[in-house]
Amino acid sequence: MSASKEEKTRINRVITRSGDQGETGLADGSRVAKFHPRIEALGDLDELNGVLGVLRARALDADLDALLERLQHLLFDLGGELAVPGSEALTETDLVEVESQADTLNAELEPLEEFVLPGGHPDAAWCHHCRTVARRAERRLVQLSQHDDQAVNPVSRAVLNRVSDLLFVMARVINLRTETDEPQWVRRQDR
Repeated sequence: MSASKEEKTRINRVITRSGDQGETGLADGSRVAKFHPRIEALGDLDELNGVLGVLRARALDADLDALLERLQHLLFDLGGELAVPGSEALTETDLVEVESQADTLNAELEPLEEFVLPGGHPDAAWCHHCRTVARRAERRLVQLSQHDDQAVNPVSRAVLNRVSDLLFVMARVINLRTETDEPQWVRRQDR
């Protein structure tokens, strides 16, 4: 029986043994070392998507959960770019969307008078963790762009930068909405 397009199986075997010698395959069929900067960047994107999934498993406000789901899809799109060297999926529209979401959430907040320490409500603390993973993924993407002759989409680098900004704002919003004090840095002389 042949499968229709709706019934397509993307992965039918998880264990392939094809990576046992320290290489892995890209979507274009090429093989690279598992420590290649492209694979490192893909791994950090995967970790970011994983920690966002943990955050989404919490009881978040519906608008925040929906936004995180959109970010997870966006990260898969970015991973697709990296899996096919030289391809581009993310566009300026994606960049504007992430910036717009950050601005919308930021409008709920009072301006900062001091640096914020990660913490407060457990969901906000985890969101800050997500932000730090996003920053690492961004650094890895920049590293890849300087290493590989297959260019990294500059829009994707900008989007990943804005994702971390958005997660910072979201952490603050979670603390606000849960009426949890937001920890702030206290200058050494004032501690």
